[in-house]
Amino acid sequence: MSLNILHTSDWHLGRLLYDKRRDHEFSAFLDWLLLTIQQQHIDVLIVAGDIFDTSAPSHQAQSLYYQFLCQVANTCCRHVIIIAGNHDSPTFINAPKDLLHALDIHVVGQASPLDSISDEVLLLTDASGTPELIVCAVPYLRDRDVRLVQAGETIEDKAKNAVLGIQQHYAQVAQAAQQLNATLTHPVPLIATGHLFAAGGKTLADDGVRDLYVGSLAHISADCFPDCFDYVALGHLHVPQSVANNDTIRYSGSPIAMGFGEAKQQKSLCLVRLGSDQTVQVSLLAIPVFQRLQRVRGDWDQLQAELTTLTQENESIWVEVIYSAATLMPDLREKIEALVQNSTIEVLRIQNQALAPSALLQSHEQESLEQLSELDVFQRCLDSHQIEPSQQPELTAAFQEIWHLALDLPPSSSSH
Repeated sequence: MSLNILHTSDWHLGRLLYDKRRDHEFSAFLDWLLLTIQQQHIDVLIVAGDIFDTSAPSHQAQSLYYQFLCQVANTCCRHVIIIAGNHDSPTFINAPKDLLHALDIHVVGQASPLDSISDEVLLLTDASGTPELIVCAVPYLRDRDVRLVQAGETIEDKAKNAVLGIQQHYAQVAQAAQQLNATLTHPVPLIATGHLFAAGGKTLADDGVRDLYVGSLAHISADCFPDCFDYVALGHLHVPQSVANNDTIRYSGSPIAMGFGEAKQQKSLCLVRLGSDQTVQVSLLAIPVFQRLQRVRGDWDQLQAELTTLTQENESIWVEVIYSAATLMPDLREKIEALVQNSTIEVLRIQNQALAPSALLQSHEQESLEQLSELDVFQRCLDSHQIEPSQQPELTAAFQEIWHLALDLPPSSSSH
């Protein structure tokens, strides 16, 4: 008998798009996901991290999450596996662990120490209590989980030790899973989860994906995952993709576009069918668009033509406008607002890239804070204070280390 597994990740419940709430999108996606679970006769749902967009999610985001979990418990889906991502609070994800376990919803908020690594190994059974699957539910491995800080480490040393620590963690959890499998009358398939950055992974400029480790060099290669895993369900990268062209090591990607750069990207879930003959079939289920996003770019004539066309489509469309001509246009915002007035078009952002005199060519005056990551802001500070290029890598690594430590603090502490 085959086993149907649905792999999703990076919901980022509560995320805003230029201060615009997106709860209707998240709600529509979760409703669609429940319907898909029933239509595809899903046995196991895996959510590979970044359930929420922040470590202190809003009440609305929490409500969507818990309503979904209550509803999925009443479907054909026998088990739900949820791991924390780098955006999630481990303690928040773990808080209802015992209660959710009663509903066959298994949450893993943080990595287990080596002497209790088997806590990440979950044995799932069918309706009759017969073992059917072992899941190595590995959450986002924080820097402190995978390496010890050593005096005099270089950036390269830190990255190398982080990769080594992640590799060792997967080797140990795989060993524990194989030992458990050896005790079963009939061995079952092994699946692993992860929330990490794989080497060669694709990202987009405005998708909000953060570097996970100091130095941004700790990208994980496919050979980090032991061969005993039949499938590896990954989260963190928002673009659906396989790792090293291996279709059984995959990112499902985010279910909705996180920024305008993803507007044309087809979002999907991974449907994994494990056959009784040990075959693994992976297919992608296309996710509908619940809120259309559109980026328009060009000079005024191009913008006017595209926006006029959009206003005639009688569909709710959120738009980002990029004016890329060299001619200054100080009344750009007023013209755009007049053009879309009384339409279903909502312009969330206008970027006027018209350059003033050449003295501004090297400035960052056209940037807004919402466009920049924390690392971008720090880099701007280095540039503005004319820090020597030779000193910048070490300062950047120190900043990243401090920032990652701040992200790991409980919500009440990280806000100070």
